Amino acid sequence: MTAADLRVGLVGYGLAGSVFHAPLIAATEGLALDTVVTSNPERQEQARAEFPDVRTVAGTDELFARAADLDLVVIASPNRTHVPLATAALEAGLPVVVDKPVAGTAAEARALAGLAEERGLLLSVFQNRRWDNDFLTLRRLLDEGELGDVWRFESRFERWRPQPKGGWRESGDPAEIGGLLYDLGSHVVDQALTLFGAAASVYAEADVRRPGAEIDDDTFIAITHANGVRSHLYVSATTAQLGPRFRVLGSKAGYVKYGLDPQEAALREGERPGTGAGWGREPESLWGRLGAGESPVTGGGSPVPTLPGDYPAYYAAVARALADGGTNPVTALEAAAALDVLEAARRSAHDKVAVEL
Repeated sequence: MTAADLRVGLVGYGLAGSVFHAPLIAATEGLALDTVVTSNPERQEQARAEFPDVRTVAGTDELFARAADLDLVVIASPNRTHVPLATAALEAGLPVVVDKPVAGTAAEARALAGLAEERGLLLSVFQNRRWDNDFLTLRRLLDEGELGDVWRFESRFERWRPQPKGGWRESGDPAEIGGLLYDLGSHVVDQALTLFGAAASVYAEADVRRPGAEIDDDTFIAITHANGVRSHLYVSATTAQLGPRFRVLGSKAGYVKYGLDPQEAALREGERPGTGAGWGREPESLWGRLGAGESPVTGGGSPVPTLPGDYPAYYAAVARALADGGTNPVTALEAAAALDVLEAARRSAHDKVAVEL
């Protein structure tokens, strides 16, 4: 840490805090992880072991009492706490990063955005999947016109977890904002809107498949975008055979990509950005294929080198935004647009109708 570093308070040290936010903050030039908030003694010990210079406190009251000593608060606590904690941080005069979903409703997200604007403070939403390797590669292909006019975008975030794990993410209590629609759905919807623009209508199917499950664990979302592109998005914990992560079909060609970006697995294994030249890279055997008229499974198309994934780019952009007024990498209003779709998907699945936006 140097005197010029922006001091960051991190709220929550579960999966999001310990695997994603803390390592990425610590790896970002210009940011320093100052304080971790967790009431769990084992997680406090873990944080100090991984970041020896960090302070640990049990509650946010202790954190906000030191607001003058901090430059940014990152909220990586359970979904139900996002709005009250982001509100408290902004009212304490602190810029905020909030993990997705920023809120349970689009109205709450827009209210937070209004409060941040009123206070003249940064409010950013952690949508790290915009920096996945496959997403960056697809954006390049679209920018270069390799697919022609896109007709359909298929995106799958599928897992095989036949037994519920429990915890708040799988709770049926609406206050917890759990379930796959708001968890993995936040990622695939944000990606679709980022690539193809505003949604005009939404249709969804949400099922509870596993014995003992309390909330959706197998969900499909269809978006008709205002420009005519159709996005078909699948999020599931019950997929015994995983489909392609992306299948994108256009007037000139299609792009098919299997496998997940390697950055999450690397972070879970304790690897850190900036410690080697291979961060975010995947082997040639996992490259997607671009072509027309034949299945990639039987050799159709040509391999497309996958760009390296770049989660560190998110916090680098946050640091620039705070230091010299750079662009907010993911605004709360963008997150609110995704929540419009998620709320419409929930209504559609319940009422079995398409919902116009």
